[in-house]
Amino acid sequence: MYDVVVVGAGIVGLASAWTLLQRFPHKKLLVLEKESDCALHQSGRNSGVIHSGIYYKSGSFKARLSAAGNRSMLAFCRDHDLPHAICGKLIVATHERELPGLQTLYERGTANWLELRKLDAEQLKEIEPHATGLAALHVQTTGITDYRQVCQRLAALIQERGGHIRFNTTVESALANGPGLTLETSAGAFQARLALNCAGLHSDRVARAWGLKPRVRIVPFRGEYYELAAPKRSLVKSLIYPVPDPSFPFLGVHFTRGLDGSVHVGPNAVLSLKREGYLKRDFCWHDAIDTLAFPGFWKLALRHVRSGGSEVLRSWSKTLFLNDARLLLPELQAEDLIPCAAGVRAQALHRNGGLVDDFLFATQPRALHVLNAPSPAATCALEIGGLIADKLAT
Repeated sequence: MYDVVVVGAGIVGLASAWTLLQRFPHKKLLVLEKESDCALHQSGRNSGVIHSGIYYKSGSFKARLSAAGNRSMLAFCRDHDLPHAICGKLIVATHERELPGLQTLYERGTANWLELRKLDAEQLKEIEPHATGLAALHVQTTGITDYRQVCQRLAALIQERGGHIRFNTTVESALANGPGLTLETSAGAFQARLALNCAGLHSDRVARAWGLKPRVRIVPFRGEYYELAAPKRSLVKSLIYPVPDPSFPFLGVHFTRGLDGSVHVGPNAVLSLKREGYLKRDFCWHDAIDTLAFPGFWKLALRHVRSGGSEVLRSWSKTLFLNDARLLLPELQAEDLIPCAAGVRAQALHRNGGLVDDFLFATQPRALHVLNAPSPAATCALEIGGLIADKLAT
């Protein structure tokens, strides 16, 4: 029997497993992953940003964990010789109507003890000469890394400490069995005293298969990116973001410079009719029905008809996507944008159509479920792991 079984070898599952083995080195631990390697979905298909925590309400899990996560993730990268950089981020107001939102972010960031600078148009140009805007915030602690490499290192550390990882193993159900649980999987049954569900895009289904009735449903949103053609990469020195719409859960089209010098543009955010649907044509009846039969989805859609419709149109029209990108970087031309790989975000949604805007956990006897861990979960992964270790230890 294993002391702990972790379901999911994304960054939250791996960070939690590693933290547990650090605190309890004699525990017998197993990570189960349905794919052939770790970090093949959300953890390996993101922009690689090490966030600061400026967007999150003071007192929320995201606010509490982001600043600490920024420090711990950077320290982890330094300690393990993983590629990273502290490049800073600009949040830019391009219209007068965005200035109050920029001020709100400044106040929120200050409340979260972040290093911030207010910039006027000229000061903005000093940092990003090709960007344009009326004013900006410079978030100095924002960084970048490669989260797939972070996950690979965590997986190696887990195994070095005596933990086990089994790939190509899908968890199908869990039943209480005496002092623990019996996990039925595609590779047979495993016994565990405690189990942790970090299944990401499938976390709600795993929870239901284990007998929990979560009050939320995972709705997948595909984030579609372009990247700048090589001759235009010099237009972006760091990270450039717009002021986000506070009523919409996504940050808008932005520019992210990678460790290899590439610059990603995006993402937009559109409903995916497959939970792992990285292409526009990807479709799964089970996943589509799961979303479309959920009342919360329709309430969300009606509430955000205009902004959601804009995202869909921008998905199919490069011209519209370019127009939004040019608000921040006016020199861009259509030929400067090259399509690249998309990601899918697992967003938990209430039945009333409300988006779960913080990390969400649910408990059962002998089991803990991570039901919502979108961005900045990668940044916060080591801190989330510590929080989970605390919960499982009690």
